[in-house]
Formats: sequence, C-alpha cells, structure tokens
Amino acid sequence: MQKLPLFPLNSVLFPEMPISLHIFEERYKLMIGRCIEERKPFGVVLIRSGEEVLGAGPGAEPHLIGCTAEITQVQRLPMGRLNIVAMGKERFQILALQNDEPYLTGTVEMAPLVNENPVHLDQSGLLLRPWVERYLNVLGQAENVEFDMEQLPKEPLPLAYLAASLLRVDLDDKQDLLTIESAAGFLQGIRRIYRKEVTLLEALMTQPSIEEGPFSVN
Repeated sequence: MQKLPLFPLNSVLFPEMPISLHIFEERYKLMIGRCIEERKPFGVVLIRSGEEVLGAGPGAEPHLIGCTAEITQVQRLPMGRLNIVAMGKERFQILALQNDEPYLTGTVEMAPLVNENPVHLDQSGLLLRPWVERYLNVLGQAENVEFDMEQLPKEPLPLAYLAASLLRVDLDDKQDLLTIESAAGFLQGIRRIYRKEVTLLEALMTQPSIEEGPFSVN
C-alpha cells in the first residue's frame, strides 16, 4: 500500500497511454510541482460525482479504480501554470481517501491485470486486432483521415490499452473496462464493445444522406 496524490478528471487513463493536462489551479500546481520535484507519479481517477472546477461545490467523489501517471514532459508557463504530458503506468485500487492536503490523496494498492494464460491472451489479441482495424477504417472514411495500421502494437496488452483509449464511448463504459481484473477478460470486454461499435458505424455509413432522398433541401 502507498499514499498517492489523486487527480479526479472527466477522463479514463489506461496503462501505457499518454495524457496531456493544463495545470492552472493552485492545489494542482502544488501537487504536480511536488510530483516533479520528487519524481513521483500521481493517480488519475474518473469523477463519479461532485465538482472539480476551481474547487466549486462539494469535493469530487472518484471511482475507486484508477491508473498512475508518470510525468514525462513539462512546459512551464506564466503565473506558475504548467502544461504536462504524463504516461499511464499501473492500475490501482483506492482503499481509503484522505483530505489532509489541499488536493485529494488516497491510500492505494497496485492492481495489475492477472494474466493466468499467456497463450490464451495472445489468441485474444489476434481476435481483437481485425475489429480495431475495421473501427479505424470506418472512422477514417467518416472523417477523411487515413490510419496506419502498421503502427498498431503487436503485443496483446499494448494493443488492448490503445484500443480502449481510442474508443469513442461513454466514460462509464471505459471505466468498466478499467475495472476488469484479468488480462483475458479485459481484451474480451474491449472486443465486445468494438463489435457493437463497428456494426453501428458501418450501418450509419451505409445510410443514404438527405440529399440523396426524394426531397431536396431548400
């Protein structure tokens, strides 16, 4: 167990994925400054309820599963503000919350994914990859963007983390993925969402536009 400074956000961070943050509030200037000075991570947790803007309203209540973030880039701005890039590292579970600092802290324990069957995990990665490729192809067509599929990670877990991060779904759905304890279950959960999203996107792409219908737009 360890004490970890927590950053409640409207975002879900997965291991091995980057996050960019603009730090402007005094309590988080202090928190991030300490993390930089001591070369320690902080925890990113999705807000379950409450406010986290300029300290207004009740304190934010976070979900209990989050991901540690290690600061990799720092841009110092006027008035002590910061732009930072951090990399997701480890899943953790909050055991207790504390309010003894200007920012939220928690007693946490690391909760890495359990990988009991590496062979099965490799197979799950092979099953996930074509769905990620189809998803990106449909998005590329919709947004006139070309994705380089060769840049997708070869190993199953890095692929899964990237796939989870890329999904354009509700944050609660992403949080549900982060709470899965087994590596194989994590990949299977992601694949289920991709199958659903790809089916919906492909159906939308085949719908005729208004201009192609029997009525004109005036």
